[in-house]
Amino acid sequence: MTAHEWLDTYLQAKPGATKDYKIEWEWWRYQVGGKMFAATMRPGAQYGEYAGRNLVSLKCDPVWSEQLRAAHPDILPGFYADKRHWISIDLDGTVPEDLLRELCDHSYNLVFNKLTKKLQREILGA
Repeated sequence: MTAHEWLDTYLQAKPGATKDYKIEWEWWRYQVGGKMFAATMRPGAQYGEYAGRNLVSLKCDPVWSEQLRAAHPDILPGFYADKRHWISIDLDGTVPEDLLRELCDHSYNLVFNKLTKKLQREILGA
């Protein structure tokens, strides 16, 4: 199964996750508590190293994102985002599925943990 087949389902299954299409950006955005934790896109030819790639952008700890980019050529600085706190992964590349799932979880948790405690409880139904 390719990342394309399971990724959407995996991201939408996160507690409180919503998905919408941002027409102006041509991105599918995944949010929790109104904050984006993932987005999928295919940048056009004008975007250099990102051009034509099937990408998912995820929030990531800055130190870990540097290590990931050094170890994996298909993990790039975040496309059209804060390059320290976001990474973009080429879904047609060689990033292992288990690492991609871990990065999706990491991104979701970073965003979820910044939400108010009240909103976190509402999302979790507590």
